[in-house]
Amino acid sequence: MGKRYADVIVDISHEQVDRPFQYEIPERMRDTLDYGMCVEIPFGNGNRLIKGYVVGLSDKCNWDPAKMKVIHRIVVDSTAIQDRQIQLAAWIKKNYGATMIQAIKTVIPARKSVKKIEHRKLILRAGREETLDALGQAERKHQVAKARLLRELLSEGEIPYEWVTGKLMVSAATVSSLEKAGILRKEVITSYRNPVKRMDSQETNKRLSQEQSEIVQEVIKDYDTGNRGTYLVHGITGSGKTEVYIRLIEKIVARGKQAIVLIPEIALTYQTLLRFYRHFGDRVSVLNSSLSPGEKYDQCERAKHGEIDVIIGPRSALFTPFPNLGLIVIDEEHESSYKSESAPKYHARETAIYLASLYGASVVLGSATPSLEAFYKAQKGEYKLFSMTRRLTGGALPQIYTVDLREELKRGNRTIFSWKLQELLADRLSKGQQSMLFINRRGLAGFVSCRSCGYVAKCPHCDVSLSEHRGGRLVCHYCGYEMPSMKSCPECGSKYISGFRAGTQQIEDKLKELYPQMRVLRMDADTTKTKDSYEEILTAFRNGEADVLVGTQMIVKGHDFPNVTLVGVLAADLSLSVGDYRAGERTFQLITQAAGRAGRGTLPGEVVVQTYQPEHYAIIHAGQQDYLSFYEEEILYRKMMQYPPSAHMLAVQMFGRNEAEALQVGKRLAELVKGMNPAQESIRNQLQVIGPSPAGIGKIEDIYRFVFYVKHKDYSRLVQVKDVLEEKIHESNVSRVSVQFDFDPMNGL
Repeated sequence: MGKRYADVIVDISHEQVDRPFQYEIPERMRDTLDYGMCVEIPFGNGNRLIKGYVVGLSDKCNWDPAKMKVIHRIVVDSTAIQDRQIQLAAWIKKNYGATMIQAIKTVIPARKSVKKIEHRKLILRAGREETLDALGQAERKHQVAKARLLRELLSEGEIPYEWVTGKLMVSAATVSSLEKAGILRKEVITSYRNPVKRMDSQETNKRLSQEQSEIVQEVIKDYDTGNRGTYLVHGITGSGKTEVYIRLIEKIVARGKQAIVLIPEIALTYQTLLRFYRHFGDRVSVLNSSLSPGEKYDQCERAKHGEIDVIIGPRSALFTPFPNLGLIVIDEEHESSYKSESAPKYHARETAIYLASLYGASVVLGSATPSLEAFYKAQKGEYKLFSMTRRLTGGALPQIYTVDLREELKRGNRTIFSWKLQELLADRLSKGQQSMLFINRRGLAGFVSCRSCGYVAKCPHCDVSLSEHRGGRLVCHYCGYEMPSMKSCPECGSKYISGFRAGTQQIEDKLKELYPQMRVLRMDADTTKTKDSYEEILTAFRNGEADVLVGTQMIVKGHDFPNVTLVGVLAADLSLSVGDYRAGERTFQLITQAAGRAGRGTLPGEVVVQTYQPEHYAIIHAGQQDYLSFYEEEILYRKMMQYPPSAHMLAVQMFGRNEAEALQVGKRLAELVKGMNPAQESIRNQLQVIGPSPAGIGKIEDIYRFVFYVKHKDYSRLVQVKDVLEEKIHESNVSRVSVQFDFDPMNGL
């Protein structure tokens, strides 16, 4: 039999080795080595042993046979990758920029196998007469331990092995001798760790509204006719999107398929899981960062072997290795957490759509405030759009009051609570109803505003706010424009101009000062460090153990508390002032989502939105809960500035310990991109290059950071730019400067 060879991607995340290396398969492995397995191979001049993944098998040698190295061993305690996972990894590498090994590690949800949980028991094999005879012999020979074990087996028939070595104090040698004599047999049962605690299952199906029924019927009709598309469900808060997901999954599971449900926050896991568990019982599980390595590995094994039908989790749950995936649901699809912030910087929405194409599955996106990208594609017909305009409780959307904090200051109110909010908090406390206070902390570290007139320091070239840097500088993160910090407001001369400083702890303390009898729960990064802390805080609030829940963004997403009738949005415009073209969209989404927590039961809800910029279109449209009007205004701005989704943007980031060297690499790469514009091409079709300039945070841990942006209407053209730059970086061997790519970045860099 001729020799066999394997193409192996080595486990080194560096551009110089970002290609398959061919190795000879030793004869002892020819029948066992397979595509996707993890292997140990000799690599480099010193032949040090490193890990890699098999991405190809062949009978043809593409290298000098005399120099061909041989695979050392198969790594038996590792997770193998499947064919579709390798295809997905290759797609991620191509479309987002990363090394192949980085992409492979991204699509493997459990990085390594762990020790399986084994339950062993001893079962009486011999008949009663034979066992009694053996017991008599043991007693005559004074074999006390053996006699004790035989008596227990005669009494129980079978016993756990832990009893034998523990309670009965019988040695393994004694057990072995009885096993050889045919008196007993040992049975080993392997079980999986299950992170889902048993809950009350079996919920009777709720009667669907006409809107809900039409969505379910149309998606399933398309599925059954082989039209596996992408759907956007635009439903107001409380309109019953989760029930639509459940019914769709029920029908997909009935067709022998599995489903993935993505949610943006671990904080939502318990509430979402509870709803799904009542329908699917032990056939549903979770995957998130709070699980132990053993729990993560076992959920993947359960999925592989068809023991679960539904997996729920954040972005990484997308890579659950289901064999028959039929549906992917992305709830709150507008959330920025669906975009990875480390290489490869993939977006879960686009990745899910490609993954679904590999399986012939459907994708359902849902949100009360869809991302502009999703709604833009729905308007163009790339996604099928469904609208849900009525709350299931039959109640109206909450009454929203927009409070101008500039006027509050003029009236002498210097606290973080407006008079209106204080009045309504006292009212809810007297009625025994609950309230939620949300502090919008996005952008807290950066922007500078005037509390007297609402002025925000902005870049004259980019229409984004300037960020406050050390050394008394205000800097634009898009073009590098700088100006000195201000002592007084240039608009009104007020001395009340500075960066905003407030946090959940200060809010909690102030509430207790104003309302000593008020019971307050706080939910933020400090109070949710332990595994079950999210569940404990939310359960306590749901059970009425607190009057007010104070928190950051994690409290406004998807939670359903029927007794909450008041929501306060503190400093609603903080996110308007972060140096990011998505600031208006994020602000609209946060206010609308926060408002959606009020009045979800039978009682009407009220919302107080506190802002220094009540005239901003994002604040106005959020106050009216009018998504379409906001979209029409925002998309005009995006088209004018050539921002996503009307065009696409590639951020090229440089990181290095030497500031001048990192900047120089950025300048060379930016000039290379400018040279890619054909001379005869019209200005409208040319690649636009902005920068390089310092990143939002110019230095972290002594690493200097620079960024430049490339804009173009065609995403594939930016992929070509990335390919050219990767090739240039490979040729130049700029090892002291790391370069990363971020397509359509979600956060200011």
